[in-house]
Amino acid sequence: MSNQYVNEPMLDLFIFESMQLIEQMELLIIANEKSTSYASEAINEIFRIMHTIKGSSAMMLFDNITTLAHSMEDLFFVLREDKPPNVDYSELSDLLLEGLDFIKVEIAKIRNGDEADGIASGLIQSLKVFHAAIKGQNAATIDPNVAPEAVSYGNGSKEMQQYYISKVKTDITSLKNTFQATLSFEQDCGMENLRAFGVVNDLGGLVEEYYHIPEDLDHEDSARVIIEQGFTLFLKTAHCLEEIHSALIQTFSLKDLQLTQVENSDLFNDLHKEREILLDESYVQVPTSCRDNVVTEPEEKEIQASATQQSIISVSVAKLDQLMDLVGEMVIAEAMVTQNPDLKGLELNNFQKAARQLRKITSELQDTVMSVRMVPLTGTFQKMNRTLRDMCKKLNKEVRLQLIGQETEVDKNIIEHISDPLMHIIRNSIDHGIEMPAERETKGKPRTGTIILEAKNAGGDVLIIIRDDGEGFNKDRILAKAREKGLIQVPEEEIADKEIYNLVFLPGFSTNESVTEFSGRGVGMDVVVKNIEAVGGSIAADSVPGKGTTITLKIPLTLAIIDGMNIKVGDSRYTIPTTAIKESFRPKMTEVIVDPDNNEMMMVRGQCFPILRLHDIYHVKTDVTHFTDGIIIMVEQDNKTLCIFADELIGQQQVVVKGLPEYIRNTKKVKGLAGCTLLGDGSISLILDIGGLMTR
Repeated sequence: MSNQYVNEPMLDLFIFESMQLIEQMELLIIANEKSTSYASEAINEIFRIMHTIKGSSAMMLFDNITTLAHSMEDLFFVLREDKPPNVDYSELSDLLLEGLDFIKVEIAKIRNGDEADGIASGLIQSLKVFHAAIKGQNAATIDPNVAPEAVSYGNGSKEMQQYYISKVKTDITSLKNTFQATLSFEQDCGMENLRAFGVVNDLGGLVEEYYHIPEDLDHEDSARVIIEQGFTLFLKTAHCLEEIHSALIQTFSLKDLQLTQVENSDLFNDLHKEREILLDESYVQVPTSCRDNVVTEPEEKEIQASATQQSIISVSVAKLDQLMDLVGEMVIAEAMVTQNPDLKGLELNNFQKAARQLRKITSELQDTVMSVRMVPLTGTFQKMNRTLRDMCKKLNKEVRLQLIGQETEVDKNIIEHISDPLMHIIRNSIDHGIEMPAERETKGKPRTGTIILEAKNAGGDVLIIIRDDGEGFNKDRILAKAREKGLIQVPEEEIADKEIYNLVFLPGFSTNESVTEFSGRGVGMDVVVKNIEAVGGSIAADSVPGKGTTITLKIPLTLAIIDGMNIKVGDSRYTIPTTAIKESFRPKMTEVIVDPDNNEMMMVRGQCFPILRLHDIYHVKTDVTHFTDGIIIMVEQDNKTLCIFADELIGQQQVVVKGLPEYIRNTKKVKGLAGCTLLGDGSISLILDIGGLMTR
């Protein structure tokens, strides 16, 4: 790729669109692999996807991706046109997925700023052998040293172009047809000049001569001209109107296409001489051989294709993050105005009315911005099909994946943190949980195992539940491993089953006796926990021996703004997420119990809960040390309850979550803090991490 394009926005667009197409194609492959053949709709769609990737990668000068995509496109051209019998669709799926994996690796290199230098010659050779086999040719005659055919950009390879030419009954090679095409792209699609460049590249194999306006697509003003006036092409070709139309209509992000055949033998001479448009548009009859399926009335002389304008645009996540930060600052500013200490005791009716209106607008704006950042879990869930397919093939297991609630939405930044943990849990379920088909049959289970991946809303959180119907956790083996590592401090009979099962999330904890490609090294589940906790979530496990295992991830809807209860301890301020609060009350000394180890507990409605003194943990000076002088806030997470002792409640408000300064994170490993926020009076409040406090 040329250096002039490095780090430019067009690169981001190429990466984004290519990855979307690859994910779409993976789903098509996996869905059709289960049947005896690929549906014609899937073949057409995969052909279109590979054609698009081939064209865009050629435009970006990523030749290895272009050549591989070209070979895959050729293969599906044969499947589409010849409909060959006796195709090994399992082998076809393996080849296609291997090809997509190669492209994904190359795109990852490009995203990281590295050279896309992967070598796909071996895979291309395998595709050519498969290509020859389905055409009934002798694969042994293929020379592995012969480079793949040069890429032509119109309708694909030489073979494909010959097919279209053969459709023309008259000898069109003697014709010199001249066309004028005007294309406009979808609003705000971006990089209009580069998309125009791609159009020119795609027509390279079909036209003999061309001229376009704007002439210089590299000029900084060319994109603006295309937005305002469209992209106009003048083409001289031996091909008919139908073929040119078929090539142009595939243009990505196309909004409108106007294609007309014009008669002016001096057109290109004039363009070369004057470099300006001297076009006398006089329409001519389209050759009969090309009009059979295109022109519905004999007198029709123009084809116009209009795509419905999309009401959806792509926006950079960085811009959304910046917008969210600005809204957060506005929330803080609104609180600083409406809660200004200078206003205390003043009766300002008009001010209060204006403040309420400002608060309403701020809240609505915040909700709107947050909704823009919300993304359904569909894409993340669908990716698990690929993981399941590959593992089942390697382990010779039969497993089906059932998806529930994949339309549930979470913040874009959170989705990026949960994809890998989900993949690891699914892999563990297949490797550890689901038995071999024969073993399942001896247990009276269906031969095919089931993994259910479910998402649902729970207040301000989203629950992601992964269930399998495998053999479940081995409680005795987990206990033995825990004893070996010295993790058990109390008698085993006092430990609940759930607590035992959750030991598998500790670093280096693995009960797998043999190391495999997928597990047994004692790493992985603790990384899952770290990723989930990094977004303020939690993870829990439960199991029924012989029946299956359930892993539950609890993650917040968003990381940016939360509802919090502000509390005071000495001169310090702390914020507790309201979703974690059960109740608050002033305790009585008769309700406080101290055990022989001086651990304080609170008796509430016949149950004992541990007490956490914030001033002791964070070494805060305060005059409120007796329980009767302060307040107890009961919080709950993962079915665990804790009583937090503070001086007083300040009040509830929405707070903007800010990360702790880096120097604090690096120098002091303070547990139980999720971040900080700025309150309306200008003071800083530390946001408590309830899960982290529970572990203390």
